[in-house]
Amino acid sequence: MRTRFAPSPTGPLHLGHAYSAMLAHEMARAAGGEFLLRIEDIDQSRARPEWEELIYEDLRWLGLSWDGPVMRQSERLEIYRGIVGEFWIALEAFACTCNRKDILAAASAPQEGAPAFGPDGIVYPGTCRQNKSVWEREDPPKDAALRLDMGLAVTRDGVFDHRIDTPDGGRRVAHFLETGAGPNGETGQITFTDREMVEDVGDIVLARRDMGTSYHLSVVLDDADQGITHVIRGEDLFEATKIHVVLQRLLHLPTPIYHHHRLIRDEAGKRLAKRDDARAIRTYRDEGATPADIRAMVGLAV
Repeated sequence: MRTRFAPSPTGPLHLGHAYSAMLAHEMARAAGGEFLLRIEDIDQSRARPEWEELIYEDLRWLGLSWDGPVMRQSERLEIYRGIVGEFWIALEAFACTCNRKDILAAASAPQEGAPAFGPDGIVYPGTCRQNKSVWEREDPPKDAALRLDMGLAVTRDGVFDHRIDTPDGGRRVAHFLETGAGPNGETGQITFTDREMVEDVGDIVLARRDMGTSYHLSVVLDDADQGITHVIRGEDLFEATKIHVVLQRLLHLPTPIYHHHRLIRDEAGKRLAKRDDARAIRTYRDEGATPADIRAMVGLAV
């Protein structure tokens, strides 16, 4: 078993991070496996060296140790860009010049109704996909995001396991193994169809114009390169796993076992955010708390 903890150095770790890191660490150690650390710092506009250093301090204070060197995404940008280029050459990616306001307006048009939201945000209405042929013989523009043409991607051989018959002509099905639980208690073998990916997820961003990659693409490549066998993370990322499985299939990468866990919430039931300094690990440390106190706060056995 090989697990990982992959925080972003854009603020202090809070109780939710502590729970996820400790759970991944303990699952790996209990199985005689490895626990790896990855710094997800592709957003260089928000990442700060002082936050990265605090991550190391907090994890060591919690009693966690990691195996091997720390992977830093900012040192892997050329790898991500190379894979994005492969999608572009295969005509499975297209340039998108829409901003968030444009996407919201198009998705909210009278003929569309209320915008649909998926694991990559508002389901992209396909505005720029119609211009795909314009770019086919040129390098990808640097002032545009690059999106995956999901409708084309799901037709590639090997992306879906098998086909099932339905009244409207059949659907292709893929799956992943969940040993934790999704937001609605989903566990075991989780299946999804090509139609779900096209209609409920849409043309995901492969590369943001200011990064050259995206969370979905980089996390899939990083997990494969680190040999991660079990992904332990919050249930808020459960639906995104479908995106990750499709990308894994497209890139001929292994699919880990997934274990999504409950979120740590405040008294009002709201999930914790990095801006909530009152629940930052550093704050508890400064106030005299012990690692055992943190374990008790997040519901782990002391």
